Amino acid sequence: MKVKTILVSQPEPKVENSPYFDLEEKEKVKIDFIPFIHVEGVDAKEVRLQKVDLSHYTAIILTSRNSVDHFFRIADEMRFKVPDTLKYFCQSEAVAYYLQKYVVYRKRKIYVGKRTFQELSPLIKKYKTEKFLLPSSDKLKPEIPETLNELKVEWKQAVFYKTVVSDLSELRDVFYDILVFFSPSGIQSLFENFPDFKQNNTRIAVFGNSTVQAAEEHNLIVNIQAPTPETPSMTMALQKYIKEVNKKHS
Repeated sequence: MKVKTILVSQPEPKVENSPYFDLEEKEKVKIDFIPFIHVEGVDAKEVRLQKVDLSHYTAIILTSRNSVDHFFRIADEMRFKVPDTLKYFCQSEAVAYYLQKYVVYRKRKIYVGKRTFQELSPLIKKYKTEKFLLPSSDKLKPEIPETLNELKVEWKQAVFYKTVVSDLSELRDVFYDILVFFSPSGIQSLFENFPDFKQNNTRIAVFGNSTVQAAEEHNLIVNIQAPTPETPSMTMALQKYIKEVNKKHS
């Protein structure tokens, strides 16, 4: 079956030079972006119930842009003035860069990992006398608490936002040649919205091992997988697959 339509279960990229737009043009396919999950903030009252006193912490661990937004939102709701002395440990450069939305960068103590949480841990270890707060979603990768416990630092996780399944009812009678997933939550959303979903001729593309596992647990056949040494990004994996399939059927 030739590939003509693709549904990516994420918001549309905000940058003009996204590789998805190149893919559309080069391979003459139509790509739609519809987030299968979205994030909702919890209120300050709910955070207080988790016994969180923001003034108790000297360092914040930020793993995503969402954690940045919701930390400052909660601080605002609690009328807590974030001290200039607070240390920020950011999982990646993208998160650190995003932090500039809220703080004057050069005047703050900001420590940046490369990409994974594992790569951030030596920096946390270096400052192990700090009291760390980890504002996160209700879905936290188990490796994060495991790593922090191994480092034997004083830390607390607090749920500042939740991952919620989006309403996809408008997609009930719409069919795509490829569905693209980036997290187990995306797969979960598909089956919560459409418990009777049958794969039939739909190809499934997934990013990351945990997403592959979630797809297989729901008896989906994974046709396209990233990252691999040959195709480190999802757009590369899609392009390789589309080229091969569309050539056969041309």
